[in-house]
Amino acid sequence: MPWPRIISGLVAIVVALTMIGLGGWYFALGFGVIVFLGQLEIFALVRAKGILPATKTTLLVSQLVLITAHISPTLSDALLPLGGTFICFYLLFQPQVATIADVAASILGLFYGGYLPSFWIRVRDLGDASTATLPLGGYWPDTWPPTLEALPYGLVVTLLAFACIWAADIGAYTAGKMIGRTPLSNISPKKTVEGAAFGMLGSTVVAIVGSYWLQWPFWLLTGAALGLMIGTSSLLGDLTESLMKRDAGVKDSGALIPGHGGILDRTDSYVFTGALVYFFVTLLLPTLPGR
Repeated sequence: MPWPRIISGLVAIVVALTMIGLGGWYFALGFGVIVFLGQLEIFALVRAKGILPATKTTLLVSQLVLITAHISPTLSDALLPLGGTFICFYLLFQPQVATIADVAASILGLFYGGYLPSFWIRVRDLGDASTATLPLGGYWPDTWPPTLEALPYGLVVTLLAFACIWAADIGAYTAGKMIGRTPLSNISPKKTVEGAAFGMLGSTVVAIVGSYWLQWPFWLLTGAALGLMIGTSSLLGDLTESLMKRDAGVKDSGALIPGHGGILDRTDSYVFTGALVYFFVTLLLPTLPGR
């Protein structure tokens, strides 16, 4: 593996873990930068098809969605339809008459590139109010190593979800290289059924261990459900980005990260997953006996 790829990968991991660990506005604003860069890549892919989305307007609305996701998740939900309406209004009054594709691409940029990722801010914010130890709502442990009970719940859940995604990626890549024979989809010819199956297995094992560690009710079942859900959504996120790149006729979404491509190439597995993890933890788990 080339050194630029190794170094940039390590830097990306350190930055991500630091943001997750600090939480609060440190995570929200840092995540906003990542989303902004990812949306620029989305709109670059769209423009390669001759489509003209409302780029600046969508970028602005998306940042408002991310900020309000940290301040008030309910308000963030309200901003999605309001933002979509504003984007359509903007496109309707341009000198050049907008097309269906222009409107659709703008809404895609808002929903796929802004609203769905905002759920990671909500996940990280779980339980933060009582654990903030730094200005701007940040967290730093008083003692080292910190105990599980002392860690913010949102921090633990976020790390567990990320670990599941990493396990799915590693399992899929390793099994695909070693025993992969059956193509999974024409969208991404290198992906195999065997790789996808081992990716699901890796995600499920990590989620079960995490569920037991967190003492969730019916930990074996809840862990398996979470792992399969994350494994599936991360795979779908990967395939969705591959579909966009294939349609745009490019190999990578960008060249921001040396040896890795663009932001989307590294974060596609996370797009759909945040919302599913958030609702799994906040809606499903509380309904189970013993919770």
